[in-house]
Amino acid sequence: MKRTHIITTIVTIIIATLLSPLKGIAVEEQSIIIEVDGDPAQQKEYIENHYPYIEVVQVYDTIFTGLALKGSPSNLQRMGSMEFVKKAYPVRTYETNTEANPNKSIPFLMEEKYQQKNSTDYTGEGVKIGVIDTGVDYRHPDLKKNYKGGYDLVDLDDDPLETQPEQGIPTMHGTHVSGIIAADGNMKGIAPDADLYGYRALGPGGRGTSIQVIAAIEKAVKDGMDIINMSLGNSVNGPDWPTSIAVNKAIKLGVSVVIANGNAGPSNWTVGSPATATNAISVGASTPPLEIPFLYDSFEDKQIIMSPLLGSKPWNLQKDYPITYEGIGNKEITGARGKIVLLQRGKVPFAEKARKAEQAGAEAVIIFNNEEGPFQGSVSDGKGEITIPVAAISQKDGQWLKQQANQSKYWIDTKYKKTKDQIAGFSSRGPVTANWHIKPEIVAPGAAIMSTVPGGYQELQGTSMASPHVAGGLALVKQAHPDWTPAQLKGALLTSALPLTKGEQLYDPIDQGMGRMQPDKAIETDLIITNPLLAFGKVEKLKEKHSVQMQLENVSDQEKTYYFEVPEQKQGLRWYFPKSFTLKPGEKKTVEVELAITSSGLDTGIHQGWITLNQGSKSYKLPYLFLNKDGEFPKAMGMEFSLKQFSDDQYQYRLYLPEKTEQVTVDLYDPNSLSFERTLLELEDLAQGIIEGSMEKRDIGKQGEYLANISIETKDGKIHHYQTTLQIAFPE
Repeated sequence: MKRTHIITTIVTIIIATLLSPLKGIAVEEQSIIIEVDGDPAQQKEYIENHYPYIEVVQVYDTIFTGLALKGSPSNLQRMGSMEFVKKAYPVRTYETNTEANPNKSIPFLMEEKYQQKNSTDYTGEGVKIGVIDTGVDYRHPDLKKNYKGGYDLVDLDDDPLETQPEQGIPTMHGTHVSGIIAADGNMKGIAPDADLYGYRALGPGGRGTSIQVIAAIEKAVKDGMDIINMSLGNSVNGPDWPTSIAVNKAIKLGVSVVIANGNAGPSNWTVGSPATATNAISVGASTPPLEIPFLYDSFEDKQIIMSPLLGSKPWNLQKDYPITYEGIGNKEITGARGKIVLLQRGKVPFAEKARKAEQAGAEAVIIFNNEEGPFQGSVSDGKGEITIPVAAISQKDGQWLKQQANQSKYWIDTKYKKTKDQIAGFSSRGPVTANWHIKPEIVAPGAAIMSTVPGGYQELQGTSMASPHVAGGLALVKQAHPDWTPAQLKGALLTSALPLTKGEQLYDPIDQGMGRMQPDKAIETDLIITNPLLAFGKVEKLKEKHSVQMQLENVSDQEKTYYFEVPEQKQGLRWYFPKSFTLKPGEKKTVEVELAITSSGLDTGIHQGWITLNQGSKSYKLPYLFLNKDGEFPKAMGMEFSLKQFSDDQYQYRLYLPEKTEQVTVDLYDPNSLSFERTLLELEDLAQGIIEGSMEKRDIGKQGEYLANISIETKDGKIHHYQTTLQIAFPE
């Protein structure tokens, strides 16, 4: 395969330590989760009998088969020689960090009658919701009433409190998510009477392993949760990643699982696991009613859209200000008093840039991208609050502003426009690779969301904020219909969603799924459609017929007649719908929609749109999608390379392939000069899914940080490239 010296994209893979110390324990006790062969209860008994110095903290036998252990590093090391130990996963702790206004998104989603306190309200009472996240500050006055317990999968104890400063960089994410769901105090969540449980699967910095997340799912299932919310994920777009499989198992056991779709939008194919799980409710982000600030040059009639950085103060400038350009912020900033400081994204951290501008007396900071496309960042770094607004803009707009600022003394004004029900630019888009399903399936407010954080309240944005809106809304539907299954609950939310429009046109299905959640409509729905998002798969041949089955259930007390509206004919497509049909009260019917596709008459790539199901004066918009021949989806993802557990001379690798592949080659380059160093791996004839294996230390070459170029030769002979950084470090 031809090696490439042109590196276009760098995705940072963090290779972490293998064992992490427990919080608050002075001795060198550490914790680890292992996957085992056979009956985990028997393996627990064996360890307790033969290794009394190892504490077996948890037994996992529902979502996966394994044990959580505590002990000294030297004693834990001995577990590697046990024949029944399949794999060992580190309990990793890393670093992350993200006043009081009511959350405006809650009343926006709910009709007034569900906000009033009377006997007919649905408030989530009696519904158990588990939040798998960074933990929860159960001491918060808005949360302590509803908090009922939980578990810490990082430190393996019964205290899922957010990471505290003495343990590393503190976290707040899980508390913010919990407040959106079930706050009951100064702020009201969607389901203020729900029972709230916290499962800390992400440690300092909001990071953790997939196995911690899977163990948290298992614990939540065993604790009898009705609903699990997971505002977390990774970049692997595949339906069969381990966390996605675990989610589907939990749903099969009767638990509804709601998952954030990701914040890598607006590009297609950016949804990541576990939101790729087929049966989960995957949630994208829309906007609640907002006043959006934008920069405006009246002379040029130019508008510049801004996106606030996480942790930033709201942009509320009320007059025009001069702009000064200060490079990437690597030097001292002077002469910025009373000005907006324009900076370019670069090596200097966002918080450091902003703090320099703040200390120089700036009114605000604008950071423009150093590459095409949007970007997200945070100005929270644990070193103190930044009191001026900080916003991001595109590379194109930044270069334009830089040109104006360099020519003469340049002033620009801030204007505001009211908006709602727009799809947030950061919200990850589908579809899913391998099965080509539509994700997200539904959207909810995820921009500028005020909620609880340790010590108070803060505004954050992301699909992490959209997902708990849906989890809370699902709790209301569950309270109203306690006998409904997870499939019925999901179907009710999706069937009743409001399709959102951009101008006169509907947003694409992979932007919004069925549309924005309407929990009041879901509670009172007459119809539940199971599988309303029609994924017709991938077309390989000249002519193919694909069909999708959906189940319709009349949950009203009246007979209803339904019929499909024939869409406008398009070249290369021919639809086949069932004739009109009638359902009696409580009756279910499975119907099939068939699509005949002539691939030669269509462009290569994603094809999507909407069909309409009618019932009387009501109509239901159903999204559809298929992939013609091929698409610009990533051909490999999630490359990992690390020291194998319980070993000092073997390394393990893992990556994900969405399709069968002829060959994969991993070449290593110097990250500074981009000169070729060596070939690390050459693999041939690979199946779809997770590819993993191990290498001897002697075959790896010298240690160091490398830029890895992964070349993928697909079955059609084409070669694709995927870049990442790899850290190769040998134990001392």
